Amino acid sequence: MNSKNLDHLFRHHHGKMVSVLTRIFGLSNLEIIEDAVQDTFLKASINWRKKQPDNPEAWLTKAAKNRVLDIFRKIQAEKKHLPELKSGLESIAVNELFLDAEIEDAQLRMIFTACHPKLNPKDRISFALRTISGFSSKEIASALLTKEETIKKRLFRARKFIQESDLAFKIPQGQELPHRIESVLEVIYLIFNEGFHSNKKEVLIQKELCGEAMRLCKYLLKNKHTNIPASYALFALMCFHAARLDAKINTENELMDLKNQDRNKWSFPLIQMGNTMMNKAVENNEFSTYHYEAAIIAEHIKAPSFEQTNWKKILTWYECLHKLQPTASHLLIMGVVCLQSKNYIKANYYFEQLNPEDLEQRSYLFYSAKADYFVATNNKKEAIIQLNIALEKVTNRLEKEFLEKKKLTIN
Repeated sequence: MNSKNLDHLFRHHHGKMVSVLTRIFGLSNLEIIEDAVQDTFLKASINWRKKQPDNPEAWLTKAAKNRVLDIFRKIQAEKKHLPELKSGLESIAVNELFLDAEIEDAQLRMIFTACHPKLNPKDRISFALRTISGFSSKEIASALLTKEETIKKRLFRARKFIQESDLAFKIPQGQELPHRIESVLEVIYLIFNEGFHSNKKEVLIQKELCGEAMRLCKYLLKNKHTNIPASYALFALMCFHAARLDAKINTENELMDLKNQDRNKWSFPLIQMGNTMMNKAVENNEFSTYHYEAAIIAEHIKAPSFEQTNWKKILTWYECLHKLQPTASHLLIMGVVCLQSKNYIKANYYFEQLNPEDLEQRSYLFYSAKADYFVATNNKKEAIIQLNIALEKVTNRLEKEFLEKKKLTIN
């Protein structure tokens, strides 16, 4: 097993161990638990240098179980009121908590804790990637294009809030569930988006983040309280987007827009899975933003070619989406859709409604779209001006190269 596979194995098991141990010892001991899990991985990396076990996952699970006793003794020394863990019923209960179904339940509890709506939204994403997914502070900083010190502060704030708020480590039910699951879906969606549209300078796609978001969403689908229509719609949306990942970059490591993607490279099994999930998502009339977004990308996938895309239907879905959740990015895309159907007056109407700064790091997309508008309306001089602004704003190298090529086609 090479170091990359080893890192993947450790990361995958980090969330399991932290979640199960938190269920046993409580959120107040989260920092001790994370330190103990880190110790387990360190011990494994040293022991495995000479000889790796036949079943690494089983080795880690056993090591985690043994570490339970060590953690408990440490907590016992600090908090005298805790009961002593013996080899009888208590240890049997600990073993049972490491069964697959119990691990999944513990991880789902952790997802709801990490995505608590009272937490700062930025802290939520960082805390979820750390606690559930096992990303290091450095990896989170790299993924979110933020300084490592900033991530450490976010993690500290999140842990402090959770410990001081005395949150219950449970899956909310009843009237509390809809609001709480909305926050969970939002965090999962943001993790996926960061992977699909990376802001990193040299990397356009981070498949690992996309995969992690899909893995977290699967936990929601397996639980009878959380497999709601919006959960299925989000998973369908991620399947449809993930199906196109391999076509986003060509063999020369160049960005391929939707128009120029090789549709034969799209993953048919993922598209099929997305369709299955979408069928489950629309079993009633409870539609979320994820339903409309999935419907939009489904229209792109249905089209045999870019030219045969049903832009009218896509605009209708975007109008429904924007009505439900008004954002600057929706206005931008509605303008772009109108450009495709050659409705330039309506396209400009949408562009005029938005402030590019509301798009934050992706404001370059507005100027690129405006350049397309001016090309279509035979104003090449203004198109070049808009593209130059876009080039100043863009951070990703591949997208910068894409815009530079676009500029050459105008000259």
